[in-house]
Amino acid sequence: MPTKPYLSGHYAPVPDETTATGLTVHGSLPPELSGRYFRNGHNPKPGNTPTHWFKGSGMIHGVRLHQGRAEWYRNRWVRTPALDGAPGHHPDGTADLTASVAGTHVIEHAGHILALQEANLPFEITRELDTVGPFDFNGKLTTAMTAHPKEDPVTGELHFFSYSPFPPHLVYYVATARGEIVRADVVDGAGPSLMHDFAITENHVVWLDLPVVFNPAETSGIPYRWSDDYRPRIGVMPRHGAAAVTWFEVAPGALLHVTNAHEDAAGRIVVDGPRYDRAAWATSWKWWVGAPGHPAHALVGSVHHRWVLDPTSGRVSEQTLDGLVTEFPTINDERTGRPNRYSYAVAFPGGGLDEYAVVKYDNQTGAQQLARTGPARLAGEAVFVPSAGATREDDGYLLTIVSDLAADASQLLVLDAEDIRRDPVAVVELPRRVPAGIHGSWIPDTDQS
Repeated sequence: MPTKPYLSGHYAPVPDETTATGLTVHGSLPPELSGRYFRNGHNPKPGNTPTHWFKGSGMIHGVRLHQGRAEWYRNRWVRTPALDGAPGHHPDGTADLTASVAGTHVIEHAGHILALQEANLPFEITRELDTVGPFDFNGKLTTAMTAHPKEDPVTGELHFFSYSPFPPHLVYYVATARGEIVRADVVDGAGPSLMHDFAITENHVVWLDLPVVFNPAETSGIPYRWSDDYRPRIGVMPRHGAAAVTWFEVAPGALLHVTNAHEDAAGRIVVDGPRYDRAAWATSWKWWVGAPGHPAHALVGSVHHRWVLDPTSGRVSEQTLDGLVTEFPTINDERTGRPNRYSYAVAFPGGGLDEYAVVKYDNQTGAQQLARTGPARLAGEAVFVPSAGATREDDGYLLTIVSDLAADASQLLVLDAEDIRRDPVAVVELPRRVPAGIHGSWIPDTDQS
């Protein structure tokens, strides 16, 4: 049987866990980068062939930076029941929320580091990547939790949700900056769609009800398919008061990740993100499920797109902002829910580009910058870290793991976020190839509690 595309090439899993200390650094690591860069992704154990890339067990790769040194690298599986083959349900047929692969994201909130996967509870891990166990916010989280929570940079609140193909389809949560859930509301009107991400603004929550919907006939283990019959909508709900949603019909398209959302001077809601049309989604989905005939690299087809929703008139406009094929958008998190001039993403071959790159967008001028990594050097999600005392939105660094398929090696690149076209500020040599993954976070030493 041929190897699944999501288990080969850049996506081939590593067989074990390792630790290395005293990593080689080229250039000069800024001493202000004192903390840990953690990146999550799917890495099935040897002998395990999942039916979908997203079904592989979660593995976190971590790099510790301190006082201009790269002190260590380590990779660890998140030790959940699913890692050892536990079924995803109890004997009575109800879902086991602890049977998570925990392989989508890793965040820190209120002193807890959480590995996330949207069908289950979070799993807490330590700063050394040891697994603590399932985390349910002191018993107040009784559903699954999205892998894409949003932390308000002003209030420190964590906004998140749970979605399900079965009613209630959507539950909205808010946790305080100290990690206490203070709101858990059922949101009416949402359907059985693949709601992987959402957005907040200063005063609103933005929901995505788009035409990739639950379909039990899907045999990949991820039971969602594009439906031409599903009416695509984006919903806007006040952050305070009743959970009443105003829905806006939009052109058919899918969105896995929101770049950001904000309210403009006219009170309209502006939403940016890499949008898939039907053809791009179909091609990407066939790769994710390992359909025959697809190469060992992800066939991404999403492009930088914008929706503008006017609550006063009920009208919506949308436009594609750029033709590059991009995914994994990021921003300076201090701009979450507020206007952001700059955003970053991973650019894939296609759309006029013949290699991998990190792209920086200037949403004010329309300009872009590219940090090209090469046709066989896959860049991962670029996480923004502000400089000490930064006063400008892009005053900081981008951290991204780049994996070289030909050399079977990986590096952590530290890029100058103001001009990513420059040579990297520093390059950290990692002791092994890091497989392509999904999302990560910078956890500064100042976040310890």
